[in-house]
Amino acid sequence: MKSLRILLAVLFCAQAAIAAPAKPPPNPPATFENVPYGKDKRQVLDFWKAPSSSGKPTPVVFYIHGGGWVRGNKKQVPNVKKYLNAGISVVSIHYRFTQQAQRAGVKPPIEWPLSDIARALQFVRSKADKWNIDKQRIAASGHSAGACSSLWLAFHADMADPKSSDAIARESTRLWCAAVGSAQTSLDPQQMKKWTPNSRYGGHAFGFMDPNNLKTRDNYFDDFLSNREKILPWIKEYSPYELASSDAPPIYLYYKTRPSMGKPQKDPTHTANFGVKLQEKLNALRVPCEFVYPGAPNVKHASIEEYLIETLKKPM
Repeated sequence: MKSLRILLAVLFCAQAAIAAPAKPPPNPPATFENVPYGKDKRQVLDFWKAPSSSGKPTPVVFYIHGGGWVRGNKKQVPNVKKYLNAGISVVSIHYRFTQQAQRAGVKPPIEWPLSDIARALQFVRSKADKWNIDKQRIAASGHSAGACSSLWLAFHADMADPKSSDAIARESTRLWCAAVGSAQTSLDPQQMKKWTPNSRYGGHAFGFMDPNNLKTRDNYFDDFLSNREKILPWIKEYSPYELASSDAPPIYLYYKTRPSMGKPQKDPTHTANFGVKLQEKLNALRVPCEFVYPGAPNVKHASIEEYLIETLKKPM
């Protein structure tokens, strides 16, 4: 009996080991770590320099971590080694959070994280010669709030200020492409409720949050919705869907679940319903958009990494 129990335990452990998903390999050490692009302690980035046997400048994946703009870490960047092996350098950034902005009286609070992200991109471009990177071939990527931020950056008009005395501010914020996971494509509460009735995300971006109790962040959606008309100019400035135009770069959208428009979702914050509506708009604008989810038709690239490597490396 004891031998049978041991055998069953061994078989159970072996089966569990087979079923367990493989963890992604750890990232190699960054070439440069905690490089400041601003004065705040969170305005820092890590850079991994890809090898280039020909000396030719390398493309860049510019990674923006998720966490609802209230938490998260630049160490969340996945699969750095895969990009480096393809000859693509990687940047991953910290940025200031919305609760910091709210405490400082910044309106809307989303201004701080998104302005940091734009500044970090300009800073990276200013290092093109020293870091041997291709200024043109920079792609934004991220998940959740990092994905929403990437799309905001992709759709926003160029924020370069050619007349600035600051050399970094003169750099472009335009992207080669963006490839994102579980993106919130809209920050309009009315739009979100129409697409997904149990939506509850986004109010904190505009100051509808207790900055000292982040666990209640999503409790303020009703206030967000009832004040929509008052803050509509902010929504139009910071919601990716509002900014999308015909000169946008190619976009890749990845979601873990199938869309179901107009119906409550198990995870309304990361529903593929967001992807349905953005793809519709981008198709009308003739902007290339690949929309991937379980069972999606016409999938050309199974993963964000596959899409970025091919798109950043293909000829002009």
